[in-house]
Amino acid sequence: MPASLIGRFGLAALLAALLAASTFAQAQKASPYEPVSGQAGKDVVWVPTPQVVVDKMLDMAQVTASDVVMDLGSGDGRTVITAARRGARAYGIEYNPDMVELSRRNAEKEGVTRRASFTKADLFETDFSQASVITMFLLPAINLKLRPKILNLKPGTRIVSNSFTMDDWQAEETSTLGSETGCTSFCTAYFWIVPAKVAGTYKLAQGELALKQAFQMLSGTLTAEGKTFAIEGRVRGEDVIVTAGGKTFQGRMNGKTLELK
Repeated sequence: MPASLIGRFGLAALLAALLAASTFAQAQKASPYEPVSGQAGKDVVWVPTPQVVVDKMLDMAQVTASDVVMDLGSGDGRTVITAARRGARAYGIEYNPDMVELSRRNAEKEGVTRRASFTKADLFETDFSQASVITMFLLPAINLKLRPKILNLKPGTRIVSNSFTMDDWQAEETSTLGSETGCTSFCTAYFWIVPAKVAGTYKLAQGELALKQAFQMLSGTLTAEGKTFAIEGRVRGEDVIVTAGGKTFQGRMNGKTLELK
């Protein structure tokens, strides 16, 4: 075979190989990202929250169209998208950029892009202050690390966690879904309400009230007419209820002023 033909055939083979490689690379690039349960993340591995648990968490927080929901570690976006379907403005915070893009595609498929948005960001560098509801599926150590920031949110902010607690900050409500719901793992939701900071001494019509606070639980004393009574009580958002001397008083923390009746 003439050398010129060999050269032409060699060039044709090289061009064909390059074209095949380019086509393969483009096909790989065009393939949608598919996360795998258990894959590593920045702070935790990714495991999707079962949809029935997502629904339960949002039910516990009583999410409505008036809420701003922020999901910490939003993964594939299912919690944000479900909140947006309920009319809420919902934001996902996710460190993995592939997950962020996947979430945006999922939100577009569900037609909720006007109410659902996703940001590639670090949880510990994110401002949560505009949220009325926080949702999360993180590890206990991460919950505990975030807890001081959460407790500084506006009183009444609702917090829901899949499967993991806030250590000694006891949940207001706990709900475990049974196997009849189709949930087989990570089926417990915990609910908290950020309490107002009410510890201190107040001179009220009822007497002098000295309050100690451990999260939402209250203790202390009420001194009235020369007598001192031990009290017990709790704070739920800005609402306060205390019992002293067999009487129950209810009120509200208004800024730094405690109003009690």
